Amino acid sequence: MQKRNSKSGALGLAVLPLALAGAFTSAYAQEAAPPAMTAEEKAIGKKIYFERCAGCHGVLRKGATGKNLEPSWTKKDKDGKEISGGTLKLGTARLEKIIALGTEGGMVNYDDILTKEEINIMARYIQNTPDVPPEFSLKDMMDSWKLIVPVDQRPKQQMSKVNLKNVFATTLRDTGKLALIDGDTKQIWEILDTGYAVHISRLSASGRYVYTVGRDGLVTLIDLWFEKPKTVATVKLGSDARSVDTSKFKGYEDKYLVGGSYWPPQYSIMEGDTLKPLKVVSTRGMTVDGEYHPEPRVASIVSSHIKPEWVINVKETGMILLVDYSDINNLKTTTINSAKFLHDGGWDASKRYFLVAANASHKVAAVDTKTGKLAALVDTKKIPHPGRGANFIHPKYGPVWATGHLGDAVVSLISTPHPDPKYAQYKQYNWKVVEELKMPGAGNLFVKTHPKSKHLWADMPMNPERENAESNMVFDLTDLSKPPVKIDVAKDSGLPVTKALRRAVHQEYSEDGSEVWISLWGGKTDQSAVVVYDDKTLKVKKVITDPRMITPTGKFNVYNTMKDIY
Repeated sequence: MQKRNSKSGALGLAVLPLALAGAFTSAYAQEAAPPAMTAEEKAIGKKIYFERCAGCHGVLRKGATGKNLEPSWTKKDKDGKEISGGTLKLGTARLEKIIALGTEGGMVNYDDILTKEEINIMARYIQNTPDVPPEFSLKDMMDSWKLIVPVDQRPKQQMSKVNLKNVFATTLRDTGKLALIDGDTKQIWEILDTGYAVHISRLSASGRYVYTVGRDGLVTLIDLWFEKPKTVATVKLGSDARSVDTSKFKGYEDKYLVGGSYWPPQYSIMEGDTLKPLKVVSTRGMTVDGEYHPEPRVASIVSSHIKPEWVINVKETGMILLVDYSDINNLKTTTINSAKFLHDGGWDASKRYFLVAANASHKVAAVDTKTGKLAALVDTKKIPHPGRGANFIHPKYGPVWATGHLGDAVVSLISTPHPDPKYAQYKQYNWKVVEELKMPGAGNLFVKTHPKSKHLWADMPMNPERENAESNMVFDLTDLSKPPVKIDVAKDSGLPVTKALRRAVHQEYSEDGSEVWISLWGGKTDQSAVVVYDDKTLKVKKVITDPRMITPTGKFNVYNTMKDIY
């Protein structure tokens, strides 16, 4: 595969001024008709857009993490010019190159994922007016709900001898399945059908149930107490979704589940042990800039440990919602202004403060869930993307929370408050970026450490260079002045080299913090693997591969996910 220069801006898209991401409004521009497409081509484009593009660019293509892709600026003007009214118009040929080669802003190259014909279809498809999907009501949810095994027909105790705390719920992205892997034996325990491209797995407060949510809006409830894990209920949240979490506060354990939709833009509350739909709440409304937005998607959700509340982050509006679930019939919500566009985030070490990336604003927003107020807006390098972030004690600056970046070659360390008096001396640094750890390139998705580890692992799966996308960087937390160790995960797997990249993505620790599991995400027809490292020696302990191990991505250790350990 052709090597790409990650500094080139991938033909210029990534370095366009952010202002150009808005819809084209020149009064005197004459628009050309959109490129012609057959019904079959439109169907192909619609499917690919949903599977590969909507997450970053939006169903209506108004943009968020990714650029605005409305026809008003993707399509050339009637006279064929690319510049009109001060706005750069792209056109089919230029769009084909951008889709094929990706961008330094975090969009992967698709020339080893899509065919040339599919790339051409996508270049034309996004110059046509977006389709608006149907709404999805509480009745629609009820109609989709399937209670497969009622609560009274489930086991009264764990039926297997598997160490449930060290099970890894592993997404097999493109097959719509979840592999549950025994972390002690490294054997696949069971593979279950889920929604397409599961974004996350979350655990009930008890650790018994695994909840998955697919990009097709399907939520599955998996019971780990059976001899072999079994799906006991499913429900649809809409046509596109990303996040779920349970009720974790004392007295509400496993009572409720909340799920956030990308389309329609809303969140839904369900019974935690059956998924029976209870309530749907729209997130449409005004942004932090005072403008109405028709598609404010629910990006991430976490459950508070100190109150009966969920923290719900609304991407396009830049609003953070604290939703009190103690009385869902009379829902109380605190709305906190932050910045656009909200994405992923996680708790600080004390679990009082929630930090979330406002990635288009190049900021991290911190919410004090005890007071219900914004604690800080921290300026960072371009496009922070923390996953859930990573917490550790910095030798010089005390407690910090780390985020990587899609758009810059650093890992940012942000000082966080801590209730332990021994950390009071670091208060002066709170809510500041105290250090930036250098990476070989941008395109980071996840950083991860563990309270028992002396390492910080950072991936670069969205980097256009093979040697970066297939590797992890490992920093020594006892001496951050030392250069990080570069781990070539693809090489360590022993799998044959293929034209398509095998992206090393989503590091996850074992329950005891002794191992790091990394997905090697290959093409749908290529052999993939999960590579397990000894965290102390950085040596490979096991390569988990199987003909069924197709496009593995996120892995969620039961105990660490249940306890929010990262």
